[in-house]
Amino acid sequence: MLNLRKLFIDVFDPEPGETAAVFVDLPHPEMPDNDSWKARRAMAERWHSALHEFGVEKRFEVLPVVGFDATGMNNGQLPLRGTQSGAPVVLEEIGARATLLLAMTEFSASAPLIGWTKRHSQLRAASMPRVAPEMESTALAADYALVARSCERIRERLAKAESAEIEFSTGDKFVFDFRFRVAEVDDGFLHSDAPEPRQINLPSGETFTAAYEGERGVASRTAGVLPVWHGNEIVRLRVMQNRVAEVIGETAGARDLRDFLFRDPARRNVAELGLGCNPKARVWGNVLEDEKAGPHIALGRSEHLGGVTGPDAFSDPRHVWHEDFVYARESPIQIRRLTLVDSDGNREPLFENGSYVPELEIGI
Repeated sequence: MLNLRKLFIDVFDPEPGETAAVFVDLPHPEMPDNDSWKARRAMAERWHSALHEFGVEKRFEVLPVVGFDATGMNNGQLPLRGTQSGAPVVLEEIGARATLLLAMTEFSASAPLIGWTKRHSQLRAASMPRVAPEMESTALAADYALVARSCERIRERLAKAESAEIEFSTGDKFVFDFRFRVAEVDDGFLHSDAPEPRQINLPSGETFTAAYEGERGVASRTAGVLPVWHGNEIVRLRVMQNRVAEVIGETAGARDLRDFLFRDPARRNVAELGLGCNPKARVWGNVLEDEKAGPHIALGRSEHLGGVTGPDAFSDPRHVWHEDFVYARESPIQIRRLTLVDSDGNREPLFENGSYVPELEIGI
């Protein structure tokens, strides 16, 4: 069983005088409950109890669990209000008071929480969308010192490049342009001296960069065919200048994704290239853990990652969205080869034959 006390120390290292909060989102008539969601809320209560016990020992405050109606959209804006011990509360007022926040939710709150950490300098937040008890014996139990080292090795390579040439297991080819962007790491360390934006996913373990979106007046070079797994089938997206220009085909999955993406132009933005490097992460259809096992590419909002597409870019606040499509080992679609290219045209392989190059020593 996972030693929660050790995890709290390794990842958060709470100090005397801090204030910790645990957030959960709640089912409602438009968002019916499910078994994994129930298990997550029970997990949140268990973690909250362990955090409270640790808080008594270390002399920091742990607030009662905060609940709010689920947004129904990954990385959509959070509602204004929620409840705490049966009483109404303004959610961001909790964020303004807390120094440490764990969001154990059904729908990802990562993007809005990053916004909170920018507005409230004392706050650091761990977003845990669709976290599951099973992860306590896999990705959550990783050696985070090893994870941090692997993340940094990948970050150093991304920092020297400006694009990635990608070949998928489907044979499709894609170029991801990250000129004018800064590669960052989510390495599982969220101590009080953590640098901005002071937000991680947990379980952690990835290096990531936003895509260049063409805002400097120079066209983005992100282009090609991006295959994604949607509706239990492969759907291919034709991308030009960092935007999905076409959803190829007339299958049920293609029609459904076309309707979704073309409902709002900002949803068609290519947002992120992520490179998961948690050696204990397994691939089982849960994006939070799957993406820590290998590469992933996201569409939608990007401002929380260093891009320029934020909530204001969407035509309707209800359309705000960011979604990762995972290409790790054992995923339905995998990356066969990923080569980094620098400004002089020099090429460096990062991912070959479905695995990171040996010198990265990632162990996945």
